[in-house]
Amino acid sequence: MHPRLSRRTAVVALAAVASVAALMPAREAAAQAATPIKFVLDWKLQGIHAWYYLAEDKGYFAEEKLAVTIDQGEGSAATVTKVMAGAYQAGFGDVNAIVQNAAAKPGQAPVMVYMLYNRAPYALIVKSSSPVKTPNDFEGRTLGTPAGGAAARMFPVIAAKAGIDAGKVKWTNVAPNLQEQLLLKDHVDGAAVFSVTSYMNLVAQGVDPDKDIRWFHYGDYGVELYGNGVMVSQQLVKEKPEAVAGLVRAVNKAVRDTIANPDAAIAALMKREPLLNKDLEKRRLMYTLRTIMLTPEVATQGLGDVSDARFARSFLQLKEAFDLQRVPTTAEVFDRRFLPPLPERKIAVK
Repeated sequence: MHPRLSRRTAVVALAAVASVAALMPAREAAAQAATPIKFVLDWKLQGIHAWYYLAEDKGYFAEEKLAVTIDQGEGSAATVTKVMAGAYQAGFGDVNAIVQNAAAKPGQAPVMVYMLYNRAPYALIVKSSSPVKTPNDFEGRTLGTPAGGAAARMFPVIAAKAGIDAGKVKWTNVAPNLQEQLLLKDHVDGAAVFSVTSYMNLVAQGVDPDKDIRWFHYGDYGVELYGNGVMVSQQLVKEKPEAVAGLVRAVNKAVRDTIANPDAAIAALMKREPLLNKDLEKRRLMYTLRTIMLTPEVATQGLGDVSDARFARSFLQLKEAFDLQRVPTTAEVFDRRFLPPLPERKIAVK
């Protein structure tokens, strides 16, 4: 080989090696720049979780330099305790559980940063043939509930507003997957349910939940509670506020996209859990959007926000129902600083 050619080849090779070596720190730095966030859902994968996976597939988390890991949950109230314990930095869970924890342990409870369920999805249900036709008719009846079920925990609130003597209502714990079956077979007189879950469980069992079931939605009886939303730990707010803002922006984009194209969102969900019933989960998603998310209040205030006046009243309802030691301030429970501008959260509500 010609000596000049070999030297030239060597120079080119060394330059190539140097270029690769120079790129490696840059790539490592980019990877390190992504903030890891462990995110826990409220329950097993369902249509109501589709926007999180759509955000992942569309790169919304990556755009915000976030590495979000999403795990299934064990209940909307359990999300709060998991974030409080430090096992997760963020999650999708019940704001009312935040209020109760903030009342007892100031400064330790997570903070809600994006409200998704403008109307709490709690309800009491009976068969349409049941003699229970008003809330007072629940007195002397037996209601089924999963252990620690959010609707049962919030029962004192509807009892106080609807004039039910809570002491005259009996309770029995049932397995979550058997709740509707036991009602249909008359093993219990009624059930305290998470409506967006129970509605589709009934559909899956061949029951028409609009005709065969009588619903007592808490919100129809003066209960002003909000429901589930995106919460983050106090530590994440203090140490990584830019990550919190990025998480909220990504979720907000994905929720808007889901409303515009539900099929795309469900497709993202099905990639994670192909054994789900695609049609049933889309129906669950649409039911949730229609009944507890796209409300007149949301049409005015936009996605993710709350009414301060209503929020404060809901705290008083919780205090009365649970004899809270103190009533936390709204700022302890909800932080709107991370919400995108209103034009980015505005949505048409039909």
